[in-house]
Amino acid sequence: MKNKCKKYNIRQEFRKIIYMFCMVLIIFFADVFVAEATSDDGATSEAIIDNQQGDENRTNINDPGTAQTGEDLQKLNIANNLTITYDSGNGELSGTLRILLILTAIAIIPILLVTVTSFTRILIVLHFTRQALNTQSAPPNQILIAIALFLTFFIMQPVFGKVYTEAIVPYDAGEIGFEEACSIAAAPMRQFMFEQTQREDINAFMQIANVAWDGETEAQVPTSVLIPSFIVSELRTAFIIGFIIYVPFIVIDMVVASVLMSMGMMMLPPTTISMPFKILLFVLADGWNLVILYLVQTFYVM
Repeated sequence: MKNKCKKYNIRQEFRKIIYMFCMVLIIFFADVFVAEATSDDGATSEAIIDNQQGDENRTNINDPGTAQTGEDLQKLNIANNLTITYDSGNGELSGTLRILLILTAIAIIPILLVTVTSFTRILIVLHFTRQALNTQSAPPNQILIAIALFLTFFIMQPVFGKVYTEAIVPYDAGEIGFEEACSIAAAPMRQFMFEQTQREDINAFMQIANVAWDGETEAQVPTSVLIPSFIVSELRTAFIIGFIIYVPFIVIDMVVASVLMSMGMMMLPPTTISMPFKILLFVLADGWNLVILYLVQTFYVM
C-alpha cells in the first residue's frame, strides 16, 4: 500500500512538472508571426499571419538596395531587413530567458532546501527524537517538517540577508548583471556550507574528484565537491545528535525490561510500559526546547 502511495505521489509530481513545462512552451512558442512590408509608395504596413485561423496575408519582399547618403537611406526598403539584438546589445540575458530561468529555479527550490541549508540535519534529529520516544507517528511528519522549515529560516537568516543585500538589491537597481548577481549570491552560501562541513568529508570528495587541496582554503573547493561534502557532514552530525538523544531513553527501556523480568512478566512488551515513562521524562526535562536550542547552537552562522 505504501509503495502504491509513493508511486501515485511520484506520478502526480511528474504530471505537474510536465504541465508547467507545456505551459512555458505554449507561452514562448505561440504560433503567431508578425511581418512588416513596404509598399511602392514607401508606406510601411503590418501583416499578421495566424495559421490557426487560416487567414494569411502574403507580401512581396524586395531587395532594400543601397544608399550613399543619409537621405537615400531613409528611402530604402529597410522593412525587409532583419535585425536581431541581444537584450539591447548589452550582453545580458533577455527578459524571456530570464523568466524561464526563474521558473526553473522555483522548480528546484525543494532540492536546494535539502542540499545547501540546515534543513536536513534538523529534520533527521527531529525524526530520531520521535523514534526514541517510541510514539510512532506523533508528532506527524507535517509538524516535524514545519518545525524544520522555521528553524531553517531562523538559522539561515544571516546568510539570506547577505544574499539579498549584496546580490538581489544591486541587481534590481541595475548596478550588476545577472551572472555577477548569481556569483555574489553563491559566495555566502558556499561560506556557510564550508564552515559546517568537516574537513575529512571534503578531503574524501576531493580525492574522488582528483582535485588538489591544501586542507584550508575555501576557494580551492569546487561547488560540485562542496555540496555533497556538506550533505555527508550534515548526516554524520545528525546521527551523532540522534545517538545522544537515544541514550536516556535506552536506559529507561533497560530498567523497565529488568523490572518486568524480575516480576516474571516476560510476555508483556517492555516498550508498552516504558513509553509513558519516556514521555513523562521528556516533558519534565522540557525536551523540545532542549532539542531545538541544542540544534540551533550546533550551527556556526556568520
